[in-house]
Amino acid sequence: MSETIPSPNIWETPDVYEIENRGVDRTHVIEDAMRSVLDWTGGDVLDIGCGTGFHLPHFAQDARSVVGVEPHPPLASLAAERTSDMPSVSVREEGAASIGVPDGSFDVAHARWAYFFGPGCEPGLAELERVMRRGGAAFVIDNDATRSTFGQWFRRALPSYDPRAVERFWERQGWQRERLDIRWDFDSREDFEAVVGIEFAPEHADLILAEHPDATGVDYAVNLWHRRY
Repeated sequence: MSETIPSPNIWETPDVYEIENRGVDRTHVIEDAMRSVLDWTGGDVLDIGCGTGFHLPHFAQDARSVVGVEPHPPLASLAAERTSDMPSVSVREEGAASIGVPDGSFDVAHARWAYFFGPGCEPGLAELERVMRRGGAAFVIDNDATRSTFGQWFRRALPSYDPRAVERFWERQGWQRERLDIRWDFDSREDFEAVVGIEFAPEHADLILAEHPDATGVDYAVNLWHRRY
């Protein structure tokens, strides 16, 4: 894509998005599913749309090297600051469709709620084809809007969203899917309210909070799309 599409949650409130990152999938269901496809231990990892770099240190625990790419300068700066004492990690201020690395640079690529939302992301998929090593694997994590409490909220807030069309897109591209059930859990009601407030417009956030007056978390379904190269 020629222009970066703003992400209103993390771009505008990275501090609250940090709370959200800490509350997503605390039992590591997504990580376990990824490792069952391809473990990145000793490999070179690319994190696309890395934001403030939340996942970079975790990948760096086992990987040989980790590169985070983030097109939004303030977020890229935060990611670089976060990993400044990690010699195996670097951050590039770039978008998914143009990553300034040689062909065949990575064993594993990870994109979580970043850019790869179906039709329109073809330039990023072409770039993945270039930068991935043969035998490597790419992972895209996105909402499964067909089920879960969060999925119900998502469908109500975005009635024009067609999850089946998105699924057909990925299938045409040759990707496989695992449906995963995770949790969206926070340490306090205050944190829950803050995160709901950055994920949904005020009228939808107010309705969610009224429907769940005592909640600090809910069930959440995601699709883990993956492809081997």
